[in-house]
Amino acid sequence: MPHFLIKKEEIKNDIIELNDNENFFHLTKVLRIKPNQKVKFIDDDKNVYLCEVFEVNKKILSAKIIEKTVSDRVLGVNISLVQSILASDAQNLLIANATQTGVKKIYPVISDNVSTSQNALKGKVEKWNKIATENFKQCERADMVEIEQISNLVEALSKFKKENILIFAEKYENTTLNECCLDLDKNSEIAVVIGPEGGFSDNEFNYFISQNYKLITLGKMIYKAPNAVVAGISNIISRIE
Repeated sequence: MPHFLIKKEEIKNDIIELNDNENFFHLTKVLRIKPNQKVKFIDDDKNVYLCEVFEVNKKILSAKIIEKTVSDRVLGVNISLVQSILASDAQNLLIANATQTGVKKIYPVISDNVSTSQNALKGKVEKWNKIATENFKQCERADMVEIEQISNLVEALSKFKKENILIFAEKYENTTLNECCLDLDKNSEIAVVIGPEGGFSDNEFNYFISQNYKLITLGKMIYKAPNAVVAGISNIISRIE
């Protein structure tokens, strides 16, 4: 059952009341929720409310809380994704996959082999946030992913400790995933870096090597970027959580 993020002020005396917002529209117009049906909500403190709807009209949806629990659907480590922007459909799938794997932040970046033009990227962060929100609902994660504004690769990497930058690359591997995970500062933000469809350029690889960044592969197979996100982050989580 998907859940919907609410504000605490929408809860009064064990009643959750929605009116004229995105959740109201989704529940009444898309899901066509009816009285006596159950729905889940979650607040910023990760409290989950199982509710039964008792009133739906053109302006208000009211539901009574019948059970309150605390969600544990959140990663125990702070993993962020630094990703070269992909073509539209692939980018949308990447945002969905990243949200479902539990990353805290997504840093979309312009790298040398990004094929999407600057003009085509106007308004995209807002669209990606909507995709992330839908996947947040579906996978019932306890915290919402944050999508940063578009920047360049060097600027994004400068936000992280060097030992916490893990670059998945198809060549110039200089360490293993097991060795990388041993060196991580688990109390700081960890960056998982994924390149574009054409991979990183030679200039970018030269920069990575000059900075002594960790270059690792996902094995003998070459993954499409949206799938590399799932494979890379899942492998990291299995080693450090």
